[in-house]
Amino acid sequence: MSNKYYDGAKLLSLMDMNGQKPEIYIVDSNRTAGKTTYFSRLQVNRFLKKGAKFAVLYRFKEEIKGDMSTKYFSDIQKLFFKKYYMRHERKEGGLYAEFFIGKANDPEDKGESCGYAIPLNSSDKIKRLSHLFSDIDSILFDELQPENSVYVPNEVEKFLSIHTSIARGNGEQKRYVPVYMCTNPVSLVNPYYVQLGISERINDETKFLRGDGFVMEKHFNASASNAQKESGISKAFSKNKYTDYGAEGIYLNDSSAFIEQPTGQSVYVCTLRYKGRDYAIREFTEQGIVYCDDRVDSTFSNRISVTTDDHQTNYVMLKRNDFFLSNLRYFFEQGAFRFKNLQCKEVVMQALSYK
Repeated sequence: MSNKYYDGAKLLSLMDMNGQKPEIYIVDSNRTAGKTTYFSRLQVNRFLKKGAKFAVLYRFKEEIKGDMSTKYFSDIQKLFFKKYYMRHERKEGGLYAEFFIGKANDPEDKGESCGYAIPLNSSDKIKRLSHLFSDIDSILFDELQPENSVYVPNEVEKFLSIHTSIARGNGEQKRYVPVYMCTNPVSLVNPYYVQLGISERINDETKFLRGDGFVMEKHFNASASNAQKESGISKAFSKNKYTDYGAEGIYLNDSSAFIEQPTGQSVYVCTLRYKGRDYAIREFTEQGIVYCDDRVDSTFSNRISVTTDDHQTNYVMLKRNDFFLSNLRYFFEQGAFRFKNLQCKEVVMQALSYK
């Protein structure tokens, strides 16, 4: 593949923080860098050479109604698989779709089953059909972060359920089934980054990040960036933040979240309880800054528990404060949050994450 496009060989060669082979590979890069093309091609090549079937994850069942095979295969077919075609069949009343690949110049070739398109929001029904997916060897999850930040309710739990359903069978309680997650830089407080602990660890210098069971690559494709900058549309809308997101790899819904101490007069807003400790949220109104530290006013009545494990007397559950959270999230997305340290940053990331 040309150097203009993404190459995942380095990411796939990495071990996780424990020196073990990871089961989750994440690549986060600017748009049109070629990451989806790379992993789609990898999956098809593995099927053609080894018979390794694959799955492609979508969020909603409604997405399965579209032309799934064209959506997945059209770009890589033109580049790498001109001798092949792909079709799909919807199964179980449209619950999921099955992909078939065959020789393009053979009208008698109906194609061989090579993979599946599976929606996250049907995880309960997929669980009952898990025996059908025991031949899946890898999973591609493209658009891990939707630009509109609309996730399936309890999405991470449903993702884990889908993976568990796929990774059982063939005489084993748990098979190794790697997941390739591709994403554009939308928000640091997306539920996957928060739960994997990426949100509080990633910074402008991050290239590769090792975690427990996963590895992540923060990739920037200069060729894709320059191509987008030179387009007439990008030039015309150069002041729109979406242009920075597409070309520069800047998080669309976040600005830089700084660890620094603001000065001046502040107003105490609330106390957040997280992992058994209390943290203070203050607003520096003249500067338009919201700040989190651990200097708590124990007499202040507005106390919020971030998780159910933190809930206790005189604290209100986070889920009952949607309007308040929306206001705090607005400050975060405008780059107006500051933190005393990484622990305080983690608390806010957890509180503001899209559940």
